[in-house]
Amino acid sequence: MERFTGSFTQQEPIPEEGIEAALAVLRHGRLHRYNTAAGEVAETALLEEEFAALVGARYCLAVASGGYAMGCALRAVGVGPGDAVLSNAFTLAPVPGAIASVGGRPVFVEVTEDLTIDLAHLEVQAGASGAKVLLLSHMRGHVCDMEALVALCDRLGVTVVEDCAHTMGATWRGVPSGRHGRVGCYSMQTYKHINSGEGGFIVTDDAEVAARAVLLSGSYMLYARHRAAPAPEVFERIRLDMPNISGRMDNLRAAILRPQLKLLADRVGRWGVLYRTLEDGLRDTGGLRLIPRPAQEVYVGSSFQFLLPDWGAGRIKALIARCAARGVELKWFGAEEPVAFTSRYDHWRYAAPAPLPATDRVLAGLIDMRVPLTFTPDDCALIARIIRAEVLAVQQSGEEAAAAVPLAD
Repeated sequence: MERFTGSFTQQEPIPEEGIEAALAVLRHGRLHRYNTAAGEVAETALLEEEFAALVGARYCLAVASGGYAMGCALRAVGVGPGDAVLSNAFTLAPVPGAIASVGGRPVFVEVTEDLTIDLAHLEVQAGASGAKVLLLSHMRGHVCDMEALVALCDRLGVTVVEDCAHTMGATWRGVPSGRHGRVGCYSMQTYKHINSGEGGFIVTDDAEVAARAVLLSGSYMLYARHRAAPAPEVFERIRLDMPNISGRMDNLRAAILRPQLKLLADRVGRWGVLYRTLEDGLRDTGGLRLIPRPAQEVYVGSSFQFLLPDWGAGRIKALIARCAARGVELKWFGAEEPVAFTSRYDHWRYAAPAPLPATDRVLAGLIDMRVPLTFTPDDCALIARIIRAEVLAVQQSGEEAAAAVPLAD
């Protein structure tokens, strides 16, 4: 019986250029972004300038994490205590967490079987809640019809903030993810598309939003040292009105990240090969539904999802246990309790979520798998064979399992 022996959490090493740049920062000791020698431009300021150019944004701010980026962006667009903020129900905990961090109230929107936000329900929820901001999570790299979403939100007077933690490098009709809304937020946490352990970007074309974010991040009065920020006169109007909620990125992480920007397009292509290998291996597996990818979307296949429609909890647990025994780590969004990074909207009790029956049906059969670039196409073909065989075996045997699903990080 075939068994996979690789690691689902092992990322590629930091490129040598990044290691050398990090060592240079460590040797001179000026890790704080505003601690620079005469005539020196901070690594963080250069990183912001380079990422802004990469996605075609006027302004970019590098911060401590993707979660901080979302919270900072929400504050910068004016979300305050008690304000309703829309968000898709299929997401991860940092998204509603960012809403809660600014005192906002998450209002969840149903998800479709294609794992994107339900636009009809979005309109209903916007009207019922009075929310004027949508924190749109491109969860697990699935991008909805962005023209339709933007048109709807424009009609409703709803500001769009994009969570692009899983879509850095993706596009919709050629437009980079994060560039449809008023603000785009990205993550550089270890399992994302460029890796500094933790880190985040905020991009926007709105000068006042950008200036607010820079001040919020803890620039003090050193905002003139930013290269991808508005002119000083924009800051002058608001500099005494914005609180300092420190969340800056440091020069060490920026040094690690800058060389990785040049590798992003290649990584997107390599992830595409791995993703399509998994698709090919699982296509036409009875009882298993693949997630269609629209032609308008260039996606980043850093994770893989499929649905097991109408499967009971016992059968899904049996499948996960059988795959784990053969070295394949699957996650299930229908589990009754949160497991490691995986949780669902009704676990976040602080948000007082209302039931969402369509989302519940989707999450009940939703299986998720990490796809690191340390995998090869042969690895993915093997993984697909194992999953396919175990799906068919569970169905043929009618096997049920009451045991808890093993934890996976």
